[in-house]
Amino acid sequence: MAVIAVFNQKGGVGKTTSTLNIVAGLAMAQRQPIALDMDPQGSLSLASGLKDARAQERNMATFFKDKTPLANLLHDTPAGWQLIPASIELSKIDALYSRDPNAAKLLKQGLSEELALTGAPILIDCCPMLGVLTLNALLAADRVLIPVAADFLSQQGVHRLDAALNVLERKLQRKFERRIVITRFDSRRKLSYEIHDKLKERYGEQVCQTRIGENVALATSPMHGLDIFAYAPHTPGAADYKALTLELVKSGFFDN
Repeated sequence: MAVIAVFNQKGGVGKTTSTLNIVAGLAMAQRQPIALDMDPQGSLSLASGLKDARAQERNMATFFKDKTPLANLLHDTPAGWQLIPASIELSKIDALYSRDPNAAKLLKQGLSEELALTGAPILIDCCPMLGVLTLNALLAADRVLIPVAADFLSQQGVHRLDAALNVLERKLQRKFERRIVITRFDSRRKLSYEIHDKLKERYGEQVCQTRIGENVALATSPMHGLDIFAYAPHTPGAADYKALTLELVKSGFFDN
């Protein structure tokens, strides 16, 4: 079981889009992935097309508040992969556990007890704030995938996130294997290439070779509750995420 936290504190960088389409790509490759929606906004749950009414009663908030086993919270998505959806109740978790020194370890313990035997890769769509929810995701994760849009502010956000992860590494005495994927890359703009080159110069092999281009279908597919492969399989966006998933699979990023 490999656990991947998809995280960036900067909004609009394609965090949920990347989680959705990488999970879909893994499902197409028969890797039987599981996704956890840890963002109270529930964007991944909406984008996956999950319409199970029981999701209002069985979701990530249920795990944190009632200690319901994670295996009992899994829902099948229309695309065939499994998801533990989010709930607005997740927004209360920081307040609920803010004084509990062991709260950040709850998800790691829950995954090891309930889902470890599946061997499936698990992707966590993180909350864009470094609080109790994100710390749970990071402490449970083997690796961190960082989507970054090809613009100046997103580039600066990666530097801040990298510094925050370095601090966590020192405190936890462990390393986070990281990969950075550049999203919203516009081949017509010189700035996109400049951002790519600067990230590559600073982070080297941590930067994925595959870049996700700006694509209307990628922005539109979540409105229909579909991943890019189901919504527009012959678009550049589908080709990009297929290539990214294959690159990450070949590098062993999803291996135990």
